[in-house]
Amino acid sequence: MNILDLLLIACSLFTVSSNAQFGFFDQMFNGGGGQQQQHQPQNVRSDSQWYQENYNAAHCSNYLCPGTLSCVHFPHHCPCAWDVEDKVELGDGIAICASKGGYKEGETARKIELARKGLL
Repeated sequence: MNILDLLLIACSLFTVSSNAQFGFFDQMFNGGGGQQQQHQPQNVRSDSQWYQENYNAAHCSNYLCPGTLSCVHFPHHCPCAWDVEDKVELGDGIAICASKGGYKEGETARKIELARKGLL
């Protein structure tokens, strides 16, 4: 073996060693051996299967609200789905949810009652 062969062997060992070290750091900080795995959330399906599966899987011995999947004693006890809505009971066990729209407390119910009477 001459000096050139020894130099070539030393350089190849150094290269293998440095690749192993940097491969280790790449795996530690990038999530695995140069393969970046990015998991982006998937959109909800465009059909009603997701809703139907959750509706059918929900256990409720009383009334299951279709809009919120809440279990209540009576349909008019169903909560509104969003914090920006007020629930207004219309009578006969019927309730609706309407946007608060920045109104004062009770203003949504008053406007709905005026609309029901044809005054709005």
